[in-house]
Parts: sequence; structure tokens; C-alpha cells
Amino acid sequence: MEWLEYCTTEFRKMKGLADRAVAVLSDEQLRLALDPESNSVAVIMQHLAGNLRSRWSDFLTTDGEKPDRHRDQEFMEAQSGRKELLARWEEGWQILFSTLASLKPEDLGRTVLIRSEPHTVPQAILRQVAHYGYHVGQIVLLAKHHAGDRWQPLSIPRGQSDRFNAEMQRPHG
Repeated sequence: MEWLEYCTTEFRKMKGLADRAVAVLSDEQLRLALDPESNSVAVIMQHLAGNLRSRWSDFLTTDGEKPDRHRDQEFMEAQSGRKELLARWEEGWQILFSTLASLKPEDLGRTVLIRSEPHTVPQAILRQVAHYGYHVGQIVLLAKHHAGDRWQPLSIPRGQSDRFNAEMQRPHG
């Protein structure tokens, strides 16, 4: 269960990075793609929201690719405004966090399906850690690009690693 708590913490960190990156974007920048073959931040968020809902709803009892999910449509230009997009985004993450919180130690030995492919529960969780990390990285990169001079680092600022490390090694208390 400690491992599951660690995964939950990592998912929360990912969501936090994406949320902070999205917060600096205007509505126009949210929908701006770098080129016709690239996804905008809004499209990536739309995709993740769909994936979160599909994968984590009824996680232990139904295939993670729900019949009512239309994945290809998630990659179409975002159809809703920022408020609706953020509501779907939050809903998807809430489903994930509620599902993870509901898992019991014996559930970690179970098998679940994703697109009819069997996964142990830990395999399914790690699959999504990797998938969400990939897309959150895209969101952060696009937000940094679009924000330009307004961008504030989301982690250790460039050139300040030594200072950060020294602070982390300093006794706290």
C-alpha cells in the first residue's frame, strides 16, 4: 500500500504541474497548436480527461477502454470553453484519486483489462503513470513556449540547483 500511496503522490504532482502550467495561458494560448499536426494544450487536456474517466471508472470490474469513449474525438479541436474543459479535467482526476483511495491490499493482486489486454493492477497503474507523465510534459513544454517571458519555473530554476540542494541538506526543525 506504501507503493500505491507513492503512485498517488506522483499523480498529484503531475496534475499540479499541469494545473500551474495551464494557469499562465490565455484562452487563445490554451487552444494554440504549434503546427497542424500538433495538439494544443486544450486538446491534450481533453484527451487526458477522456482517458482518466475511461480508465478509472469501474477500474476493477470493466475494461479500461469504455464503449462510450470516443478517443479519436478527443484529438479534435477542443469544442468547449475553458470552464467546461477544466470541469472535465477535474472530474477525470477526481475519478482517478477516488479509485486509488478505494483500493485495498488484496486488489493489487487482481487483473484488469485495458483494451481487452490483461494487466495486473500495479501494471495498469504504472501504465497510466507513464502515459500521464508523457502528456503533462507536453502541456508544460507548450505552456512555457506560449508564455514566453511570463513563464515562471515549476521546479528548480535554471542555475539554482546547488542552492536548492544545499537548502535540502540543511537541518530543518
